[in-house]
Amino acid sequence: MNSQQRIAEICDGMKDLLLYKNQKYGDSALSPKRIFYKGDSADSIKIRLDDKLGRVINCNETRINDVADIIGYCTLLLVSIGATKEDLEKFKD
Repeated sequence: MNSQQRIAEICDGMKDLLLYKNQKYGDSALSPKRIFYKGDSADSIKIRLDDKLGRVINCNETRINDVADIIGYCTLLLVSIGATKEDLEKFKD
């Protein structure tokens, strides 16, 4: 399998994982219940991302789950700030 195929496979897997977790957790990242934290979804995602990055820094090994969580949180952050596919297209040279 070449690099292009591997990238597509990982992106497809991340999409499936994100959709699964979004459904499992009731869209909690993008539509939080705001029981304790009253901020918006973008700030809430940044807090989760900050916590996950802190765990990665303090861990002796790189774990697939941690990397997938970081990619997931970054994707959710893009959604929460209103990013579109067209916005991402602009970064192609």
